Amino acid sequence: MEKSIKTKNLVNEIELVDFRINEKLEDGEVYEGIYGINVTKVQEIIQVPEVFELPASPDYILGVFDLRGTVMPLVDLATWLGIKARELDVPLHKKRVIIAEFNNLQLGFVVHEAKLIRRISWSNVEPASFSSSDAIGKERVTAVTRIEDGRTMLILDLEKVLSDLDFYKDVISKPEGEEKKRFSGTVLVVDDSTIARTLIKKSLKGMGFNVVEAKDGEAGLNALETIAKEHPNDLHSFLKLIVSDVEMPRMDGFHFAQKIKDNPILASIPLIFSSSICDKYSQQRGLDIGADAYIVKFNEDVFIEEIAKIME
Repeated sequence: MEKSIKTKNLVNEIELVDFRINEKLEDGEVYEGIYGINVTKVQEIIQVPEVFELPASPDYILGVFDLRGTVMPLVDLATWLGIKARELDVPLHKKRVIIAEFNNLQLGFVVHEAKLIRRISWSNVEPASFSSSDAIGKERVTAVTRIEDGRTMLILDLEKVLSDLDFYKDVISKPEGEEKKRFSGTVLVVDDSTIARTLIKKSLKGMGFNVVEAKDGEAGLNALETIAKEHPNDLHSFLKLIVSDVEMPRMDGFHFAQKIKDNPILASIPLIFSSSICDKYSQQRGLDIGADAYIVKFNEDVFIEEIAKIME
C-alpha cells in the first residue's frame, strides 16, 4: 500500500520567537542582540522562577526549578554565549524564561526580553558563517536571517547546550566499530548542526555505512544530484538511506523530502527524519510526506533499531 502524502499546505516557513540578550561593549554602549528559537520548541514564556542551586554545575547553569511538578535546569543564555551581560544588571521583572522542549528534554532559558513571534521563509535564512577566530559563534549559532532595518537575527544551535552538558557523552565516547557491522553502502546525512552530524555519522559508521554529509536541504539535493550522476546504473545499491533534519536554513527538511518523493529516481530510497522537534504534529507531518520514520534526536539505540528495521 502506498503511503498517504499530504503536502498541499506545505510551506517553506518557520515561526520564531524573537528574544533579546543585551551586551555591554567596551566603550560602555549597550548592544541589543536579536535571537530566535522555533515556536515549535517553545512551550511557554514565564517570569523568572525560584531557583535552587546545583552544586558543581557550569557557570551558565543557574540551578534547577520546579514548573508544575517538572524539575528542569535553568540556563543563562547570556553566560553560555560568552556575553558580558551580568554587568548590565538587567531588572529581574524584565527578564523572561523561555520553557523549551526539544530532544525529548525540557529546559528553561533566561533571556533579557521576549518580543514577538516572526514568520520567516526558510529561503531567507542563511547558514551562519564566522571567522576562524570566532569559536563561540561557530559552535553556537547555526543560522542567520535579516529583519527590519537590516538587523540580523541569530538562530542558536541549542543542541550544543545539551552537548556541553554531556547529554551525548555515552554516544561520543563509545569507540567506533563497537556496533556490529551488519550493513554496507552509503548514507546521506543532511543536518545544519555540527553536533548532530557528528553523532549520526559516528552511529552510522559503527553500523558499517559510509557517510556523505550536507548542511541543509539545498546542499542535500546537490549531493543527491552528484551521487546520481556518478552512479547512474547502481544508485539504489550505492545509496541505501537518507537521514534528514527538519530545521535547516534555505530549505527545511520537509521540502527537501518532498523534492525527493516527487523524483521518480529518488522516491524509493528510504528516508528518515532525525529532528530535535518532538511534537506529534511534526512527526505526523514527516510521515505524511512519505518518510519511513521520524526519530527524535538523539537516542542511539532507537536510531540503530529504526535503521535496522528499514534495512532488513
